[in-house]
Amino acid sequence: MGKVRPITIKNVSKELINKYPDVFTTNFEKNKKLLDKYLEVDSKHLRNRISGYIVNLLKIQNRE
Repeated sequence: MGKVRPITIKNVSKELINKYPDVFTTNFEKNKKLLDKYLEVDSKHLRNRISGYIVNLLKIQNRE
């Protein structure tokens, strides 16, 4: 079974990757710091979930 993520996390992550394609990497810690710069996130938990999904999406793109 896969991980279940809310639609908001998926939409925000995809939008950020489309808007800033060269900024985000497959490094989770670096993406967390970049999210503070490009997005105003209310909670640390939400920021970490978005950062993790961005890493997942970029790994999938690199495989293709």
